[in-house]
Amino acid sequence: MFEHQISVRVRYGETDQMGVVYHGNYPQYMEMGRVEWLRALGISYKEMEESGCILPVINLTIQYKKPAVYDQEITVVTRLKKIPTVRISFDYEIRSENGDILALAETDLAFLDRDTRRPMRCPASILERLT
Repeated sequence: MFEHQISVRVRYGETDQMGVVYHGNYPQYMEMGRVEWLRALGISYKEMEESGCILPVINLTIQYKKPAVYDQEITVVTRLKKIPTVRISFDYEIRSENGDILALAETDLAFLDRDTRRPMRCPASILERLT
């Protein structure tokens, strides 16, 4: 399935006193990966929301393997798990500069109508770009 990678340098404010990335910051890295995954398809997250479709996270699983540390460049690999329907699912790998896996994660997001907050099907504009 479609895969996208971004690189990010760990900022001081993302770490604890030991210089290790606080565990609650990993979902932010995954969000950056998802937003850039959509952008690579030619889809603006902002425009998708403005057109009436929002994507709340409904499931998040993270396995921490090794710590990411201050000033380290990490790579977030974002992979689509399957063609989306009313939900879209991703796998993530967060890797160090030398390729070590720091974390593995999965998310499920639901397509919701922005105004009614009711589930909706994946927008055709996304499906068209995946085929």
